[in-house]
Amino acid sequence: MQDAEARGHSLQGATAYVTLEPCSHHGRTGPCCDALIAAGIKKVVASIADPNPLVSGQGFERLRAAGIEVEVGAGAEESRELNIGFFSRMIRKTPWVRMKVAASLDGKTALDNGKSQWITSDAARTDGHAWRARSCAVLTGIGTVLQDNPRLDVRLVDTPRQPHLVVVDSRLETPLDAHLFIAGRALYIYAAEQNNVKKAALEARGATVVYLPGNGGKVDLAAMLRDLALREVNEVHVEAGNKLNGSLIREALVDEFVVYLAPKLIGQGSGMASFGPITELSQVVDLEFRSTDRLGPDLRIVARVRGSDLF
Repeated sequence: MQDAEARGHSLQGATAYVTLEPCSHHGRTGPCCDALIAAGIKKVVASIADPNPLVSGQGFERLRAAGIEVEVGAGAEESRELNIGFFSRMIRKTPWVRMKVAASLDGKTALDNGKSQWITSDAARTDGHAWRARSCAVLTGIGTVLQDNPRLDVRLVDTPRQPHLVVVDSRLETPLDAHLFIAGRALYIYAAEQNNVKKAALEARGATVVYLPGNGGKVDLAAMLRDLALREVNEVHVEAGNKLNGSLIREALVDEFVVYLAPKLIGQGSGMASFGPITELSQVVDLEFRSTDRLGPDLRIVARVRGSDLF
């Protein structure tokens, strides 16, 4: 609307198409409804109602009270997919969790000696950065930080902002000179064992340290996701090692997988996730394929845990 007005176009009598019900409350910005009414919009076509209880139909009511025609439902399924993290946070009070894995055709993510750069192609890595860019936060574990010293930022595609970084670090072992400290990016470190001296040092570098102890001296991962939801994180993009991957899967905290498979066989090496063992096929994690695509020489599979989106 601002762009149209800047180009000299009148919005009086125009129709506005939106993916989500216009908000009726003050958040980071003023109510969208007020802006639409003030602009003289005649009709609003919205794909779906806002699940936020602060809105939830009130936006439509305000528009209709102002004499604006409202049509709801066009593209509802697509809009919900586009905003699935927001719907998850509003309804389940937890973010949508998407796990990214790059592996050989026989499911190995690294050699026995830990080397993994690079199993997949440049095209797959660029696509992985696009998934990072769409997320609110990238999640990894202390094992990955200590072994690879990654930045886990978005570099290979254009992005207006860097996602937050979340590290599961039970004993606060994150080095103070780790590459993950990037100016302007929020960094959350979740720990189980208290070490207030190290906590103060990490927070002096700009991190936020949160103690959420769980069983066995580990971080309570479910509580961590609830805490991230309170921090308005909609989508979590997991790039971690097989231990943290396994813990998240075992606790049924993963909603979706983005798996890149390279046409290579490694044999001995690290697998995608360490969990189990299971004794019956009925205990497997049941997935449904959402898409399969070729990216250069590699195959990208998007698979969703069956029933994870029933909210």
